[in-house]
Amino acid sequence: MSMTARASRIGVSRASGLAKLSQRRLASGGGAYNEPSGHFLGQKPLRKGEKREKEGWEGIYTYGLFGGMAFCAIGLLYKPDTNIQSWARAEAQKQLESEGGVYKYEPSPYAGHPDNK
Repeated sequence: MSMTARASRIGVSRASGLAKLSQRRLASGGGAYNEPSGHFLGQKPLRKGEKREKEGWEGIYTYGLFGGMAFCAIGLLYKPDTNIQSWARAEAQKQLESEGGVYKYEPSPYAGHPDNK
């Protein structure tokens, strides 16, 4: 069924029916395209002696970003040791001390260790 036949069938005039159908197809809202200017972030270079004015969100963003990184660094620095090897070494030392043994590595005389001569 053609577009005009469908528009006339539902009781809409031909011109308004086509306009409504064509509007329905432009869901993107049209062309909001910024031409590239060749400048970084679209800002023109400053003249000598000029200072760039910061926008309102830049200070909050900077403090939030670096504050968050510092918070994470401190948190990682003081995190608990959850390594299985650290736990096993502590448990083995407790067991040796309870049995009366002392943990000291003594290499084999055939190992070529400098302490064994």
